[in-house]
Amino acid sequence: MSTPTGPASGLPVRMPRPRQSGRHRRPEPVVAPEGAPALVLAVPGTPSGTTRSLAEEVVSIARSELPGLDARIGYLDGDDGEFPSLQAVLAHAAQERTARFEQARAAGADVTEPDGPAAVVVPLLAGPDAALLRRVRQAVMDSHSAAELTDVLGPHPLLAEALHVRLSEAGLARADRARLFTVATAADGIILASVGGEEAVQAAGITGMLLAARLAVPVMAAALDDEGAIAATAEQLRASGSSQLALAPYLIGPEIDATLVEEAAREAGCSAAESLGAYPAIGKLALSKYTTALGIAQQPTGAPAH
Repeated sequence: MSTPTGPASGLPVRMPRPRQSGRHRRPEPVVAPEGAPALVLAVPGTPSGTTRSLAEEVVSIARSELPGLDARIGYLDGDDGEFPSLQAVLAHAAQERTARFEQARAAGADVTEPDGPAAVVVPLLAGPDAALLRRVRQAVMDSHSAAELTDVLGPHPLLAEALHVRLSEAGLARADRARLFTVATAADGIILASVGGEEAVQAAGITGMLLAARLAVPVMAAALDDEGAIAATAEQLRASGSSQLALAPYLIGPEIDATLVEEAAREAGCSAAESLGAYPAIGKLALSKYTTALGIAQQPTGAPAH
């Protein structure tokens, strides 16, 4: 049922705009439903100015894709000062929702007590990490808020695109999919470095297959947190005929100490690309997790760039 301010909660709201004639009319943009839960980005790792800038860029991308989105940042190791903890952010979101309901009822509005989630928590992780996800779940429980936790961002074709771009930025891969020009330093074997144990390696391997199809070179996933795994994978690639290797971190960035990637690259005897960071696909995937959890219609995130 519709309300004076728009469709009932849970339905997308479309911005009015002049109709365009012809078969190539632009689709009307979708905006966040009124009173929709907050998207809370759960950021792992030690909080820092760099981490905050990255997280803010990710939520900025999500907001640009869904105008009106209430997006917030909670840190697993937050101090509830400059870097608010995930638990505190969730508790605050729940308190705000209760306050809005009480104000509306006091004003005489015919409202029912909200029964959906006060927030949707999206872990800022490319792949599964059991230890970190346990901590996210514990923070959700400790907040005593009705929050829904989504899956991690990958595997996904957009992450293969992001890895390709990071490799090309480092001069380790051709920038175009059609391989119309050569790069002298382009790798002929890629080590996809993940954290989170065997489950994370398997998930990274799925995205690795998509990356291999883009680059037409072998890609193998290995765990940064498994001692010797990166070096062993490098040996395996060289034994299969690859002579110029590259390390591609299957990581957003905050979840590990950056020196781990540098050390792994030295062990493997190869160069490394940058972590995924705030590549646009990260914000789009975080939003996709949110809209899927709520059943909100969203414009497609787009096909990988050519």
